[in-house]
Amino acid sequence: MNSDPATQQQNSKDSGLLRSSTVVSFFTMLSRFMGLARDIIFARVIGAEALADVFFVAFKIPNFFRRLFAEGAFAQAFVPILGEYRENGSQAAVRALISRVTGTLGITLLLLTLIIVLASPVMAAIFAPKWYMDDPVKFAATAEMLRITFPYLLFISMTGVAGGILNSYDRFAVPAFTPLLLNITLIVAALIGAPLFDEPAYALAWGVFLAGVVQLMFQLPFLHRIHMLPVPIVDWQDSGVRKILALMAPAIFGVSVSQINLLLDTMLATFLPTGSVSWLYYSDRLSELPLGVFAIAIATVILPNLSRHHAADSQQAFSQTLDWALKMVLLIALPAAVALVLLAEPILVTLFYYGDVMTARDMSMATLSLRAYAVGLVAFMLIKVLAPGFFARQDMRTPVRIGVIAMLSNMVLNLLFVLPLHYYWQIGHVGLAAATSVSAFLNALLLFIHLRKKGIYSPTTDWMGFFLALLLSVAAMVIALILVANQLQILDATLWHTLLWWQRLINIAMLCVAGFVAYCVCLFGCGFRLHDLYGPAKATSSE
Repeated sequence: MNSDPATQQQNSKDSGLLRSSTVVSFFTMLSRFMGLARDIIFARVIGAEALADVFFVAFKIPNFFRRLFAEGAFAQAFVPILGEYRENGSQAAVRALISRVTGTLGITLLLLTLIIVLASPVMAAIFAPKWYMDDPVKFAATAEMLRITFPYLLFISMTGVAGGILNSYDRFAVPAFTPLLLNITLIVAALIGAPLFDEPAYALAWGVFLAGVVQLMFQLPFLHRIHMLPVPIVDWQDSGVRKILALMAPAIFGVSVSQINLLLDTMLATFLPTGSVSWLYYSDRLSELPLGVFAIAIATVILPNLSRHHAADSQQAFSQTLDWALKMVLLIALPAAVALVLLAEPILVTLFYYGDVMTARDMSMATLSLRAYAVGLVAFMLIKVLAPGFFARQDMRTPVRIGVIAMLSNMVLNLLFVLPLHYYWQIGHVGLAAATSVSAFLNALLLFIHLRKKGIYSPTTDWMGFFLALLLSVAAMVIALILVANQLQILDATLWHTLLWWQRLINIAMLCVAGFVAYCVCLFGCGFRLHDLYGPAKATSSE
């Protein structure tokens, strides 16, 4: 075994990948389950009615920009540069960079927020053109709600800056915990604020605004604790700021293609029957549960590590970190996708079916779009760990080119899928979800091909055995799910709708446990062990 101190130190960092991912996954899982609780409450408060569609559009617009600025382009550009400053500069230089980035980004977002708030009818017309042309009530409500929700972008993007700093210093828990505050705030707004408004959806809009403030204020003490609390300075000429901005511009497309596609889906859904936006929202939320809990957690953890490996010119460690991340994602993505396709309607009914607010038709329609999203879940999750392979190397052009190809493909597929499905079967929203999934597979495949072509990633030799064990285990899970579902009559939609909520919950819990146990037992039988979850240090320590 290599006893070189530098190697041991690097191995120690790599062995922390699983631990750090577990911490992020734990808090992210709490946040996602709180998000499910939030959506269940939303279903009871606003259902899938007209103003529910309006709220989801007004929330999705700043949320889309949040993912670009807070989780997407900014994080992918800022973290590698911050890592570079940490490796090669002093603490004073790092603090100066943080202060200038905070000030410059902050003033930009403030101006953008003011413009959008003042011009909210224009933004509403862009993202809900059908309502602008044919439904003045929905259009006016969208513009009004957007004035309330859009400032969320400013607060949550600055929260993203704080989270990027904390992640770079391996303080993963606080940024991972912070989204819990969004869900808690919105739940409070729905339960306490909604009864105070003539239209409950407006209470939720104000909840979005307040949630942004709460999340930002929560992270500031932790920045102070590591002596990295910024003093905002607007400096467009700073070399670090200019480098980050140069990287951000293409990264906006490269990292957020799936979000752009989802937003395009929302725009097109406004042309479809009332309820389409809500059906897509509820199905997308369920498909995002494994994406947010695991893929984003792993991507969050590997980006600083990949950046350090690139700065240290450790190509083998870089490739092995990517290899580990891909395996971890597939272990979750494939069984989750299969389970969601099989159990889409029982899960949706268990979580969201509440008689007069959410109808049986709403459940049937959401089931179809959930299955379409679930098909693309593997691709959505792979993109989250493949893209950092480029961003950590400060290569934004490659994922941008790939992202543009995927986005254009999605637009074409939207037309090919939506038009016939809408006019013949009135399920155009399913075409939107299916187009998003297909374009995500194209995106993931092209990212993988370019990583291989450029020699950035070289798969380890154990992939054949890994795939075989994974497929056998998923097959065992499917058999267990079908057997238990038939025994509990879970797949009988007519019967399932008549059960009380607690009966549905118990049955679904039993089913999930049975599927999970079958999957894990088969993995174990195929030779998979807990230490296989560890980071690539295990593979490199014997060199």
